[in-house]
Amino acid sequence: MLIDQFDRSDAAAARDLVGVWAAIPAWVDAVVAGRPYGSVDALAATAAGLAVGWTRADLDQALSHHPRIGERPRGEGAGAAASVREQASMTDASPDVSTRIAAGNAAYEQRFGRVFLIRAAGRTAEEMLAELDRRLGNDDETEAREATGQLAEIALLRLRGAIADSPADEGVPA
Repeated sequence: MLIDQFDRSDAAAARDLVGVWAAIPAWVDAVVAGRPYGSVDALAATAAGLAVGWTRADLDQALSHHPRIGERPRGEGAGAAASVREQASMTDASPDVSTRIAAGNAAYEQRFGRVFLIRAAGRTAEEMLAELDRRLGNDDETEAREATGQLAEIALLRLRGAIADSPADEGVPA
């Protein structure tokens, strides 16, 4: 979608799109209310600035829509499709790495009470496993900050993959 189309779309359609980037209703509403942006960079700057204020409750709400690393997403909507694309490197993971990620996911959920979230796009399965192992050593506050930061990275990547300044830029994430 082009930025001018996003800027002119009705609020419900815009909310549906922005909700795929991060399912945090107050953030979605604020991003939509900020239109028109005129450029992807302006939209991304606003979205990033608003993400700085995300709380642990926002994180927990958004994570209810995220699959575990290495597991197929539930549902078939745009969010599920984005997760499949972002986790593409898991299809090449060795059985040992997949097993270790599954065990790490379980340990993480027991320790922190939520699914492990990482920007999977651009990372190998081994890199995600190393981050999972490292982050299991975090205290609760540090981990909440890291997870929220990862959620913001995911949201901005999805934004840039969904909105373009010109037809030549469509489908080319920044």
